[in-house]
Amino acid sequence: MARIDNAVLAAVAARATELDSSAASLAQLRREWPGIHFTFCDDDDVPARLSPALDGENIRLYLVSNAEHCIAFTSQPEAATGIVLAVVSQD
Repeated sequence: MARIDNAVLAAVAARATELDSSAASLAQLRREWPGIHFTFCDDDDVPARLSPALDGENIRLYLVSNAEHCIAFTSQPEAATGIVLAVVSQD
C-alpha cells in the first residue's frame, strides 16, 4: 500500500488541474501512483461536515480508507488507502 502524505496530496492536486474527471484520467492517476485508489465526484456530494485533506482552487482532496472492509472517509493519513478528488463547482 502506498503512503499518502502531504507531498503526495500536493502532487495529486497539481496533476488533477491538468485532467478532467474521466475514466482515462483516473487510469492515469492510478498509473502515476500505484497502490492508491482514486475516484472523482462533485464537492457537493461530500458531506459538509468533512474537512478536506487538501483544499485546492478547483478541487478538494479527501482521504478514504477501506480498513473496515467498507470504503469510508478518514482524517487519518496513515489509515488512508485512497483519495477522493472532489471537483468544486464554479456556480
